Amino acid sequence: MNGLLLLIIAVVILAIGYIFYGRWLCKQWGVGEGDKPTPAHTMEDGADYVPAKAPVLMGHHFSSIAGAGPITGPISAAVFGWLPCALWILIGGIFFGGVHDFGALFASVRHDGKSIGEIISVNMSRRAKRLFIIFAYLTLILVVAAFASIVAGTFGATYDANGVVDKVASLAASRVAMVSLLFIVIAILFGFLVYRRNAPMGVSSIIGVAAIVVIIAIGMNFHPIYLSTTTWMWIMAVYIAVASIAPVWVLLQPRDYLSSFLLYAMLLLAVVGVIVARPSMSSMATVDTTGGGSSYLFPVLFTTIACGAISGFHSLVSSGTTSKQLNREKDARPIAYGGMLLECVLAILTLCAVAYAYAWNKANPDSVLSGATAIFGGGIAHMIDSAFPGTYNVMYTLLVLTYSAFCLTSLDTATRLARFMFQEFWIDSTKGETKDNVKGAKKFLSNTYVATVITVVLGVLLGLNGYAKIWALFGSANQLLAALGLLAVATWLGNIGKNNKMFLFPMAFMLVVTICSLIINTRNQFITIAAGGADWGPWAQAIIGILLVILAIVLAIEGIQTLAKPHRSNADAAAK
Repeated sequence: MNGLLLLIIAVVILAIGYIFYGRWLCKQWGVGEGDKPTPAHTMEDGADYVPAKAPVLMGHHFSSIAGAGPITGPISAAVFGWLPCALWILIGGIFFGGVHDFGALFASVRHDGKSIGEIISVNMSRRAKRLFIIFAYLTLILVVAAFASIVAGTFGATYDANGVVDKVASLAASRVAMVSLLFIVIAILFGFLVYRRNAPMGVSSIIGVAAIVVIIAIGMNFHPIYLSTTTWMWIMAVYIAVASIAPVWVLLQPRDYLSSFLLYAMLLLAVVGVIVARPSMSSMATVDTTGGGSSYLFPVLFTTIACGAISGFHSLVSSGTTSKQLNREKDARPIAYGGMLLECVLAILTLCAVAYAYAWNKANPDSVLSGATAIFGGGIAHMIDSAFPGTYNVMYTLLVLTYSAFCLTSLDTATRLARFMFQEFWIDSTKGETKDNVKGAKKFLSNTYVATVITVVLGVLLGLNGYAKIWALFGSANQLLAALGLLAVATWLGNIGKNNKMFLFPMAFMLVVTICSLIINTRNQFITIAAGGADWGPWAQAIIGILLVILAIVLAIEGIQTLAKPHRSNADAAAK
């Protein structure tokens, strides 16, 4: 099969899923019934709770959930062949990820915009909430560390053997860094004009897109900043600290909205590349997937392709920032369910880019594309260049810029989410506690600035000191988050008498996937340790893996017990 035919089939299937299954979910849950005001209006505070028009919030949500996942996941899973990957992306997106993201957003909206942790507290128990928040917070710290390192690495200059900057090798990095800095400036100006000067959104959007073109032109020709990756890490620390505290209208909403145009442009470029090149999907290499080799299709495929099918990080975004900005309940389906399916399209396009890159590497052994950035950006750029010669360098720089924009938006969103989680851990909302009325140590630890500083310092230090040694656990941890997110929404819907059956199989499947993956990884770490010479990485992975298995089992048992109980009045009240 060629990539164009695969893309057409995928888009048709995803569109059918959005129209029919998405509409059915709305009817089952009562989305939009009674035109209830959302927390963005009832709790508007000008900082975190701020209503956003659907296109603006879609820009934030899609930019935040996408990150590097729908690109790196399919690239890593390509060893299993294109067909298993494509099937998991389509089935997972429609029946797993879309339900997960949509359900998390809707449940949060009906719980005053609170996080999945608070939903668990109300519908299961305070102990379950605390266990979930500890796990989610540590996972978010790992995300902050990873994405900060990815962005800093994308911006960081290359040095020669004498420690002098190699400006030729650093050209793309310097260009991307310059454009990214200018992008932050125009985003702040955009937010000021729209939210403080009431400039028309349509006119502002046209001006904003024109400004993006201008800063790209400036960055391509004027890029004097050549800094090391470590320096960029500390610059990222300052940036995400400010971005996670600042009111969402100042930077998060406008930056993500404008970033979405870059992301949509990247999707369009990828589609053009697939149309003109029509890569053969059969060029993708495969490995032994029966267990005789080093990789098992089950469960590895389902933890490797996460953001393109289902990802626990999405539930944190849906219930952490998106729910606090949702203008109308009816916007939830296009933003959450539609955003997930759009990410599936990106994952399919990535598979096409991988197929082309594999063929390119075979034909051009002297200029092999390796690494996620080069395979995705280089693959698409070469596809376009094959039809429009001489465009490769510009296309590659634009694609790398967009890739870094994905990571940067996910980075500061993850920091804000981790800050929310840290604050919520110390507060018992079932007793009427808030960060404003608690006292003593709780008041100090739930302070916005304290929570932010702790989160940023932990994330950046981990990023500078070997987060990669435990990164292998992220896939399993992320999918455990997804299973628990599905469990949380299922218990709430069950408590209020709504249909929750669409959550049960995805939840059970993701729990099995997670536990199996963790057991296999833990076994491998003990083999490494037994061989001798292991550093702290295998020990950390083994210990954390065991703890995550225990956490999954404990929360699953508590969730099943909750689902078996009659409806509870406190959960019913929370839904009204």
